[in-house]
Amino acid sequence: MTSTIDVLVAGFRLAARLETEAAPRSCAAFLGLLPLRARLVQARWSGEAAWIPLGDLDLHLPYENATSYPGVGQLLLHPGSISDAEILFPYGTTVFGSKVGQLAGNHFATIEDGLTHLTEIGRRILWEGAQDASFEAR
Repeated sequence: MTSTIDVLVAGFRLAARLETEAAPRSCAAFLGLLPLRARLVQARWSGEAAWIPLGDLDLHLPYENATSYPGVGQLLLHPGSISDAEILFPYGTTVFGSKVGQLAGNHFATIEDGLTHLTEIGRRILWEGAQDASFEAR
């Protein structure tokens, strides 16, 4: 299994380390979605975070390495159930939630290269709207 993914969003190139030991099934499920092209949209209930809605996609995942309080650059994969499946992309202070209340998501990857760009990415998403994003395995 690859250990790094490349992320291109809002014109910035980032690299994220997959959390293969803490969330092996989530990492495998995410890799199965690649290459992923999407729009990163400002999260409505989670604070300083963006998200990629995956709708009713059933990832058949248990919670693993789950958190409601991801740090900056800690990507979460929500497997669905009480809320739609999604990828949460925190760029600042975040408490993961939805219209049904607080959620937990599987912390499956951590931005390591380009972390300093997250503030500007967040500003663009908030003030300019959804941004193109792509995720690819290295």
